[in-house]
Amino acid sequence: MRWLTLFLVALLFSRAQAQGRIDCNALESRVLGQTVHYCVMLPPDYDTATTGASPLRYHVLYFLHGLGDNEQTLVKSGAWNVIEDLRQQGQITHFLVVAPEGRSSFYINSADGRVRYSDFFIREFIPYIEAHYSIRRERSARAISGVSMGGYGALRFAFAYPELFSSVSAQSAAIIIASPQETTAAMHAGTQLSGMLGAVFGNPIDVAHWDQNSLFVLAKQNRVRMKGLSIYFNCGREDEFGFEKGAAELDRQLQAESIKHEFHLYPGNHSAAYFLAHFGETLKFHSRVFAPGKQ
Repeated sequence: MRWLTLFLVALLFSRAQAQGRIDCNALESRVLGQTVHYCVMLPPDYDTATTGASPLRYHVLYFLHGLGDNEQTLVKSGAWNVIEDLRQQGQITHFLVVAPEGRSSFYINSADGRVRYSDFFIREFIPYIEAHYSIRRERSARAISGVSMGGYGALRFAFAYPELFSSVSAQSAAIIIASPQETTAAMHAGTQLSGMLGAVFGNPIDVAHWDQNSLFVLAKQNRVRMKGLSIYFNCGREDEFGFEKGAAELDRQLQAESIKHEFHLYPGNHSAAYFLAHFGETLKFHSRVFAPGKQ
């Protein structure tokens, strides 16, 4: 039985060696004037891999959480296990996953200018992460993803700053197709998202600010700059917020602008179960874009 014992010990050791680790920390943001928490999911070889005499520099995927969640959503939801499993199966490459705290910002600057989350993320957070972790800093090594509010945020960042990201993905993205006037009326009627939208987009909706952050407007304005951007998004057909309508409209808009993308409507609703069922697809999508020779 000695051989069996040694085999089991070796197996457990190899699995332990294949496990990544999670580094959760915080930074004091000058842009936001507050503490912002974040979690970085590091691949298993992060502390040992080298290129010559220097540490290996990795690709990075920024992940934006949904409304009501926080920077630990990937860990608490079980999505971290999906990442680990796909790595161990060799279905995705080794890259960092960075999840910042977004609160209820929708990841944009608020209409009243009090919360400048977009400025924080682009000007402060990305440079901070690249200075503190072993990450490649060129566009081809940087991607962004998100779910629900974070799905909108990821698409908005990528469409507004396509020169910064090689790929973007979104699940159940909070894409609203109602006009600013219709959205203001819905807010006054006390719909589920009304309070949150008012704090970000104004109450009544600031039309100019709404358009500046519209995925549809950005896709039209930046269609030439977006040609090199790899785009993937999906949504459940039974989304409780009706976001499947926004996803389908975005699909039509991107087709009209001849912007290459991948879009899927799947059975399911706006739930953690739906997110986990398709999270692996987004990871494999980004891994393919990160692959050598893809860019």
